[in-house]
Amino acid sequence: MRFELFLAARYLKAKRRQAVVGVVTTISIAGVAAGVAALVIALAITNGMKRDLQDRLLGSSAHVQLMRVKDDGIRDWQPLIERLRRVPHVTAAAPGLYEQVLVARGARDGGALLEGIVPAQERTVSDLLTTATPGSMQALEPQAGPVATPGTDLPPIVLGKDLADTVGANIGDSVMVISPQGEMTPIGVFPKVVRFRLAGIFHSGFYQYDAQEGFLRLGDAQRLFDEPDLLSVINFKVDNLDHAPAIASTIEQAAGKGYMTTNWMEQNRELFRALKLEQVVTFIVIALIVIVAALNILIALTMMVMEKTRDIAVMMSFGVEPGQVRRIFLLQGLLISIIGTAIGLALGYFAAWAGGHYHFIHLSAEVYSIDTLPFAPRPLDGVIVAAVSIGISLLATVYPSFSASRVLPAEALRYE
Repeated sequence: MRFELFLAARYLKAKRRQAVVGVVTTISIAGVAAGVAALVIALAITNGMKRDLQDRLLGSSAHVQLMRVKDDGIRDWQPLIERLRRVPHVTAAAPGLYEQVLVARGARDGGALLEGIVPAQERTVSDLLTTATPGSMQALEPQAGPVATPGTDLPPIVLGKDLADTVGANIGDSVMVISPQGEMTPIGVFPKVVRFRLAGIFHSGFYQYDAQEGFLRLGDAQRLFDEPDLLSVINFKVDNLDHAPAIASTIEQAAGKGYMTTNWMEQNRELFRALKLEQVVTFIVIALIVIVAALNILIALTMMVMEKTRDIAVMMSFGVEPGQVRRIFLLQGLLISIIGTAIGLALGYFAAWAGGHYHFIHLSAEVYSIDTLPFAPRPLDGVIVAAVSIGISLLATVYPSFSASRVLPAEALRYE
């Protein structure tokens, strides 16, 4: 062991003539540990929020969507889908017909975005229906025939859990769907009202979908919205999420003139930008804890230099150089920082693991879009936090270590 490191470790373990020095040193280690643990937990939460939101968004929606520029719908869509499925990097495609409606049961109602789908194809681009109650997929399989009339079986519909709770409907109940695509009557245009049977309920855990979306058969949707053999979008799944914009451009070119695409990055750009900004601000704010701990290190080392002035003078009179004295106290501050950082990393990663494994912190889905607080600790974050903690702590040792190296042996030992 080097001479300087040996003395630095010895000074940390030695008994103090002034107990307050030892107390301040302990507080310094605890402060560094608390700051590092808080940083690790905060970064794990922001990473978890980003990961969960991205996973649920991508699992619940298409990676790329194709639509008409003039919003007049996509006609002759079957050959178009078959052709676009062969575009490089496209792994799946599914038709979709969207319309904003009002879903009601008795006196209770709620707005919903209904999508007409072909279940076998929808499952290839979205995971929403995989969370639905058993039998929902089979109920939505295409069937020939008109929209149900009184005295016949009602067509099926699948709603999000929160939307079903809002209208007070359970599986098997009849619900009314009121479409803005009105019917002409002797007294004018009247909203179209069709009864459906609630065949299933899905629960994705993502409030935006659970409270506002529903599914019905594509044929039923086309008749309900008076859009025979028409689509509003074609949804695509791609093999590389990071290249979605480039693949979307290729799909748009393959579709031909009059079409446009959007992708998951464009649709959620502001959300992920806000999460990134939140991560940076959180890091800066919580790093203040480490700065406060570094001030404690400065105080502890300054008091230790004052306590060890005679020892420093004796060492320098025996030939110890000022640079060696300076390194003794730099290493002492480094040891305090390393011990506190190691404890903080252990506590932070353990807390993040426990939070992610047991999900004991619940959130309001209406506010945060997810129902539990996610944790996603990353090794890289630990490296960054440790580097910042040790760097700040070393800056705090500069003044006391230089003060120690400027001790004059003759002055310090004059009255000894």
